[in-house]
Amino acid sequence: MILVTGAAGGAQGATGRLVTELLLERGHRVRAFVRADDHRAQELTKLGAEVVTGDLREITQVRPALAGITRAYFTYPVTAGLLEATAAFAAAAKEAGVARVVEVSQLDASPVAGTPRMRRHWLSEQVFDWAGVGAVHLRAAVFFENLRVAADERELALPLGPPETRIPLIAAEDVARVAAGLLDEEGPVEAVVPLTGQMATIGEAAAALGKEYVDVAPDVWEERAHERYRDPYAVEHLSHLWAIFRFIGSGDHPLYRVTDVIRRVGGRPPRTIRGG
Repeated sequence: MILVTGAAGGAQGATGRLVTELLLERGHRVRAFVRADDHRAQELTKLGAEVVTGDLREITQVRPALAGITRAYFTYPVTAGLLEATAAFAAAAKEAGVARVVEVSQLDASPVAGTPRMRRHWLSEQVFDWAGVGAVHLRAAVFFENLRVAADERELALPLGPPETRIPLIAAEDVARVAAGLLDEEGPVEAVVPLTGQMATIGEAAAALGKEYVDVAPDVWEERAHERYRDPYAVEHLSHLWAIFRFIGSGDHPLYRVTDVIRRVGGRPPRTIRGG
């Protein structure tokens, strides 16, 4: 039995939903952890998943969800509560004897990373490692879906400087395929797995989405973002993230490499933002 968090999915990736579907297709028994018993939960039941509801930050709800589980997939949205959810999940997974937790982190997670969210992800990785639950950290690049959400009908307006600014990208589907492959894998696996499926300039990415790229001032973007996302944690992270890319510009970075693990473990070459 494999537990999958974030199984209901969402607007910016829905990797939990994709992992659930992939594991069910492969014949695994899946317990899908969702926040609410809504139509999405009902759809998961129809697919064959055992659905449980709860709050990942609440240990009294996480412990029973992990009972009898051997492997698990952990993801948490860009909002408040990552470290609380990590602590509850890691403690419950250790208690339940879970042998492998595949968790979604961020590409440059480190104690000196340029965004508070990336630093929190590094702390989250440490907690899972200390728990001794066979943690595998998927250090994912910027999801294609994040750019789609950021765009309006005609424009992709971001504070990234000229259209030649480069960004590392990945499809949520590729993250899910790698996660499902690692949850399937019986032998030893790498503890840290960088995931970049495509390097593109922001101008190229906008064109692939059928949008015009427009550079905006960081303070203007941040003001608009508070209206769009209505979550200060998401705006905090994205504001710092765009600043990093803007600073690097069209230059190179050690993490700006497409990773072979997508083909090798995910089972197919990485998708491109244009849909191929």
